[in-house]
Amino acid sequence: MNWNWQLKDWPNFNYNEDKLRELEAVFLKESSTVYGAYQHIDDNNKKNIIVELITDEAINTSEIEGEILDRGSVQSSIRRNLGLTTDKKKIPQNEKGISDMMICLYETFDSEITHKYIYHLHSKLANGQKNIKNIGEYRTHEEAMQVVSGPIHKPKIHFEAPPSKDVPNNMDNFILWFNIASKIKSTNLQTIINAGIAHLYFVSIHPLEDGNGRIGRALAEKLISKSLGYPALISLSTIIQKNKKKYYSILEDHNFTLEITEYLLYFSRIVLSAQKLSRKMIDFTIKKTKIYDKFSSRLNERQLKVLNRIFEEGLDGFAGGLSAQNYKSIVKKISDSSVTRDLQELVAMGLFFKTGETKHTRYFVDFSVA
Repeated sequence: MNWNWQLKDWPNFNYNEDKLRELEAVFLKESSTVYGAYQHIDDNNKKNIIVELITDEAINTSEIEGEILDRGSVQSSIRRNLGLTTDKKKIPQNEKGISDMMICLYETFDSEITHKYIYHLHSKLANGQKNIKNIGEYRTHEEAMQVVSGPIHKPKIHFEAPPSKDVPNNMDNFILWFNIASKIKSTNLQTIINAGIAHLYFVSIHPLEDGNGRIGRALAEKLISKSLGYPALISLSTIIQKNKKKYYSILEDHNFTLEITEYLLYFSRIVLSAQKLSRKMIDFTIKKTKIYDKFSSRLNERQLKVLNRIFEEGLDGFAGGLSAQNYKSIVKKISDSSVTRDLQELVAMGLFFKTGETKHTRYFVDFSVA
């Protein structure tokens, strides 16, 4: 059986547009809603949302590839890139590399892509990685570029990419297609179709020695942003990572065909889920700001520290709620009676509500007061 790039009509992907048009319409409507909500928050919170979304994307796009990064280091690197205050600790190379690449994409969302642009992204991502021969250029090795799993004596080949000698010509065609597709405005209901094709097209060529998945997902987001005319404020990888087995399965299913309707349906739903997550993040930020405005002057230093720590956990807060022991470990050097009194005050003023009894008691921020 031939790989998709070996088929005579490559790279002319085909699909049933009628099955995708409704999802495209939902995407366009939700894009306006998310961007409108974003425009109604202050500049400081806009920066915080950007930092959180880029951090999430950087961490999750790496985790999809099996690389676990330190969130604090990634976020510090992103804040430095954006000129925001942060700590001065040294950032490990892997965290710095993905952060630099993601910021480059954010700041150049409206630019066209070139070979040099792809090289630039790869140089940032792979900088300092001694195990990669071709950094900032396309692969040149003569052996086949394969995606494999299983034991060495009996590997399973999931995909084989075009030979290295064919990469420059394939990338010429990809770049020409991408720059034309990204000029099609979202009102034409073609954006997530083209973004999905961009990702599949790029990873099918697999032009780089390493980092193809991360750069392929990033280019899909770039195409969405360029079509909308502003940074899309979505994190595709955060949604993909929740079920990356499905992601790899759907890609593998389309390694042998140019008919990609099912793949595009999957990708479209990922985009819509990512939009919903962004909307939740914006709503969370707005409510968080209102809570600070309403309660910060009424909180003692310990209570404010704990509230800050809960908000650092993001949308879901502490898994299972805040316990008295959690409170004590955050504040440090505090008596059990002070912990009890602080938590009772937080409940009495309506900022927290509690569930359970005795050692099973847990506390949650009551966002309804915002």
